[in-house]
Amino acid sequence: MGTAFIICGSPGAGKTTYGMLLSRKRQALFLDIDTVTERMVQAGLSMAGLDPDDRDSPLFKQTFRQPIYETLFDIARENLDWSDVVIAGPFTRELRNPEWPAELSQSLGHSVEIHYVHCPPDVRRERLARRGNPRDQGKLQDWQTYIQYYGAEEPPVFDHVRINTNPKNPEAFSAWG
Repeated sequence: MGTAFIICGSPGAGKTTYGMLLSRKRQALFLDIDTVTERMVQAGLSMAGLDPDDRDSPLFKQTFRQPIYETLFDIARENLDWSDVVIAGPFTRELRNPEWPAELSQSLGHSVEIHYVHCPPDVRRERLARRGNPRDQGKLQDWQTYIQYYGAEEPPVFDHVRINTNPKNPEAFSAWG
């Protein structure tokens, strides 16, 4: 019986990097939100005459957010009987629901472990600029409005593994390996 490892946090916090390391260590299936759904989201937004790189508008969140997460969990559910699965995505709303891990575990039929990846906003901004992904341009152009969406970035309201990816804190990276 596999475990679902949910890697959550803000864009640029290091979810994908950490998730890949954890997947390698656990020999687990790795599902990154962008890899699994990016092409379908771009196609849907383009067909609707919208910006294919939009990931922050209310329209995107109302239209795509739930189906994206459901797709990730469906793929995980199909693999958890024989493998651990690592899923990387923001899960910002879910972090405020104290019942979410139990609800998710029941839905998946397997145990769930939440890993919260975080670092200071200036580090995230540097990472987003460095990766140069078109879907990050809106975030970078109006950084103050964007980071307000994530608020104080409080950690999840339930038990979780906390991963600090701040490169200015050498101890943080020792926990990654």
